[in-house]
Order: sequence, then C-alpha cells, then structure tokens
Amino acid sequence: MYDFLSQFLEPQFLIMVLSAVAAFATVASFTMAALTGDRTKSRMKYVSSEREKMRAERLAQLAEEGRQAKLRNQPKGFMKQIVEQLNLSKLLETESTREQLKMAGMRGQAPVVAFLFFRLVLPFVTFTAAVVYLFFLRETQLPTVVRVGISLGAAYFGFYLPNLFIANLIQRRQKSIKNAFPDALDLLLICVQAGMSIEAAFNKVANEIGARSLELAEEFSLTTAELSYLPDRRQPYENLGKRTGLPGVKAVGTSLIQAERYGTSLGTALRTMAQENRDMRMAEAEKKAAALPPKLTVPMIVFFLPVLFIVILGPAYIKVMAVSGG
Repeated sequence: MYDFLSQFLEPQFLIMVLSAVAAFATVASFTMAALTGDRTKSRMKYVSSEREKMRAERLAQLAEEGRQAKLRNQPKGFMKQIVEQLNLSKLLETESTREQLKMAGMRGQAPVVAFLFFRLVLPFVTFTAAVVYLFFLRETQLPTVVRVGISLGAAYFGFYLPNLFIANLIQRRQKSIKNAFPDALDLLLICVQAGMSIEAAFNKVANEIGARSLELAEEFSLTTAELSYLPDRRQPYENLGKRTGLPGVKAVGTSLIQAERYGTSLGTALRTMAQENRDMRMAEAEKKAAALPPKLTVPMIVFFLPVLFIVILGPAYIKVMAVSGG
C-alpha cells in the first residue's frame, strides 16, 4: 500500500497527469464552444413539437381499447431488447425514477430505457475495470480479500452512478430555473397587466426568457401546451411544480390555482410571488456570502501565512547567516 501511494505521489507522475487533464480540458472547451452553437432554436423547436405530441396522446386515450398507437419516439436497438427480456421495468423502475428523469429534462420512454440499461451494465463494467487494474495492471501488496472488496465497492458505485448523473443534471437545471424565475414572474406580471391571458403570457415569457434560461423557457412552453388541452386547469400548474421540483415554483402554481378558483387578481398573486422569490434568491446569496469567511480560513493558513513568514523572517535570517558566516 505504501509503495502504491509513493508511486502515485511521484512528481513526474503528478505532472504528467495534470498536463494530460489540462490538455484535455483545453481541447474539450474549444470543441464544445464550436459544436454547441445556438441551442435556443433547437430547444424551442422541440418544445413546439411537444404540444402536438401531447395532443396526440390525449386523442389516443380517447380512442377505442386495444388500439396500438405509438405517439412517442420509442427506444430502439439492443438497449430496449435487454430491458424487455430481463423485465427491468418491474425490477428497477419506480414512479420516482420517472419523476427524477422529468426533473432532469428527459421525457419519453427512451431515457427510461437508457437509465435502466446503464444501471444494469455499469456495475459489471466498474467491477471488471477494478479487477483488471488491481490484479493485472498494478502490482500491489494488498491482500486478495481487500482487492476483491475494492472491486465489489466499485460495482456498488457503478450501480448508483446513473443516479448521481441524473442528480447532477437536476441540480444544474434547478439552478438555471431558480436564477431566472423571479425575472420571468416579472415578465408574466407585465403581460397579465397588459391584458393577455395566462396562456398567452406563458407563451410570450417562454420566448423572451429563452436567452436567459432555456430550461425555464421549455417548462413554460410545456405549461402553455397543457393549458391549451387539459380539461382541469389545476393540473398544468401542478405539473410545472413537479417537473421543476422547486418550492418557489410550486408556491407560484398554488397561487395561480387559487387565483383562478376564487376569482382573485392574477396580477396581485404574481407580484407577491415575484417579490417572495426575489427575496429567497437574495437570502440565498447572503447565506453564501456569510459562509465565505470559514471557507477562506484553510486557504489563508496554507497559502498566505507561509509567504508572510518568509517575507518577515527572510531578511532577518539572511542577516543572521551573514553575521555567523563572517
């Protein structure tokens, strides 16, 4: 174990690894900047087509039983075959799984099949990689039982790796929505006070907020589509809160439901909720600012104090050495 750590911490090895990571990050940044382009048009095109798909689904539900209608893009290839043959939908799929995928921006059956497939495959992949590295590529003094335990831990990590990936996507998506949501509520308030209906206001704000947050523009467009065809107007607002998973968005949906049910002013509800969401964002920023001093303690001790001691004690040390040497 000591030999392994000493070889891993060698300066030449660390310099080589850091150089490789820096070169990969540089190439990846230029490549992604060149390939990404303007995603607003493609994302809004997808959202506009989603309305037709929802309407087609609604018509299919009203059709006679036994009618085989494929309204959504079904996953094809070996992933679907493996998932269906092993019946992974009943073993691994839950309602929370679909909710998590929707919160990550993945809709339809194809992401579900891919998620189940990778939850099945990745444990074997990580276990095999750990076994090959520990038993064949790297000579270590670890006992066999310890190496087998590390391999099993890698398999356990591989099983939950898709969940970590989805959780990371949800966090990034929620951050984008949370930052742009107060401004979107202000735009909604302006549109409603100008005489627009709530459907037209959502559609207008979705087109305007796309430059700030594509995720929020997509959610507003889906809400507009649901408001146009769902018989119960409460459901689109509840779906908006479920898809985002943010308490502020859920509170706005609840306020809009109550405003339509009791006939109160939508402008008043939107103005109040916009101010509350703005206060929540400010409180979160103040919380992060208050947490900075404790976080800066360790960097100051590690990086600033040694330099300060060198600057203060360096000249004195040089004089002492000169006097003792003379």
